[in-house]
Amino acid sequence: MEIRKRKGKQVGRLTVTEQIDQKHQEDLQRLRGFRLLDDDFLTKCFEGDTASIELVLQIVLEKPDLKVLDVRTQVFVENLLNRSVRLDILATDSTGAKLNVEVQRSDKGAGRKRARYNSSMMDANLLKKGEDFDKLPETWVIFITENDVMGKGLPLYPIERCFLGTGKRFEDGSHILYVNGAYRGDTPIGKLMHDFSCTDAKDMYYGILASRVKFFKESKEGIEIMCKAMEDMRNESLQEGIREGMKATARRMLAAGKYALEEIVNISGLSLEEVKQLKADRSA
Repeated sequence: MEIRKRKGKQVGRLTVTEQIDQKHQEDLQRLRGFRLLDDDFLTKCFEGDTASIELVLQIVLEKPDLKVLDVRTQVFVENLLNRSVRLDILATDSTGAKLNVEVQRSDKGAGRKRARYNSSMMDANLLKKGEDFDKLPETWVIFITENDVMGKGLPLYPIERCFLGTGKRFEDGSHILYVNGAYRGDTPIGKLMHDFSCTDAKDMYYGILASRVKFFKESKEGIEIMCKAMEDMRNESLQEGIREGMKATARRMLAAGKYALEEIVNISGLSLEEVKQLKADRSA
């Protein structure tokens, strides 16, 4: 096989230096196609930026006076015994309400039970031990979806608990809202969803959002931040793959039924607690 001679360690026909440069060019191409409907791009654009998420929430909740005090992205909500969740955006407004915003291009990713689970996981982490239940703040789970997942052609689909006999709201402070990303029209929500689908800042209606998109797509600093974020995501995916391989090894050893837990720990690389949990899952 022909090996091209270039500076840097050679791997097949490309040196490591060339491979890194090729990956960088691929990242730049991906970045050009990103939209706010891509969750990784959205969370980076909104990271620490209260003005952008405030604008979005004012429009989708139809609350022009809403004020955001804090915004965090990629918030990990841990469940020690069962499934944890990672929230795209978690904001707090001036009333103390907690607002989770998720963007989903896949219809499956915006399932109704996922919205329910996100809501329950938020609630489970909002009270300190011994606090009265009346201290629970108002919560919103908001899914912005690329397609009209509800199929009714409406821009917004608010979901509330209610008394079936009367239709009166239950008023427990828990809200779910689906936003139809396919909706267009000469209205604030129609223009917002247009902006969420734009790849070019100059085509956007809202200056606040356009300036963030332009920064991450056109400025040297913003491009470096996004390329670093994409590299981190690749590394995280690699580590997740390794972890899944370790779990698969442990599951096979448990299925064989002839290995002590300590042996499974030593061979799989998992902790004893993790192996015990896998064993409990098999027995459930």
